[in-house]
Amino acid sequence: MIMNRLDILFAQKFNNILNIYCTAGFPKLYSTTAIMLALQQHGADIIELGIPYSDPVADGPVIQQSNMQALENGMTIELLFTQLASVKEQLHIPLILMGYINPVLQYGMENFCKAAAGSGVSGIILPDLPMYEFDKKYKGVFKKYGLHAIFLISPVTSSERIKKADELSGGFVYAVSSSSTTGSVNSRENIGGYLKRIQNMKLKNPLLIGFGIKDKESFDEAASYGAGAIIGTAFIQHIAAAVDINHATAQFISAIHGN
Repeated sequence: MIMNRLDILFAQKFNNILNIYCTAGFPKLYSTTAIMLALQQHGADIIELGIPYSDPVADGPVIQQSNMQALENGMTIELLFTQLASVKEQLHIPLILMGYINPVLQYGMENFCKAAAGSGVSGIILPDLPMYEFDKKYKGVFKKYGLHAIFLISPVTSSERIKKADELSGGFVYAVSSSSTTGSVNSRENIGGYLKRIQNMKLKNPLLIGFGIKDKESFDEAASYGAGAIIGTAFIQHIAAAVDINHATAQFISAIHGN
């Protein structure tokens, strides 16, 4: 059996892992593959690709708007898998799909997992999929296709639920640094206390921290509490009007790494 790319990454790199989120079909319908290859070329460790949805409840206004734009552009799950298949042989870093449960269920969970695995996907984040439902209904399907499910925890998640998220997740646990939406920033003191509590729990999975991370300073601070951090809103804003996607991506990642 082929080893999951997330497992390979975390076995080789233990800190400062950079996961960058972008919305499939944004800013243009066929931007996705160029952005993915640029992210890989210029130093992202993981690509998190958002499947556009009309009601992305976990996301802030910038990513919500990118979802609307992508849907208006004509992005669908079927087209996304076609695009991913076209760059599968060129992509060597882990790819995660982040979406919402309704479109996935309409597509069919088994069909979705099969197509995702066939397109080179390593993990799936479905923020509105209850852990209980995943455990009882879908865990076997994910395992069948070698996919990791990745669950989110936040400052209001109980220790019991954090342990359950860690038990069910593969690859890493996604620690939201605020109980609000993506792109928002909570007080650093509150975030620090919460992330230290997670550190002390000694989870089996590595921790990646997301929401509100926009530059080298916020990336370094977040990464000090876990294996790395996730950037979405700031990258979406950066590429929204980019004339040259490759150059804009290189510029963004260079600033995060402090090069």
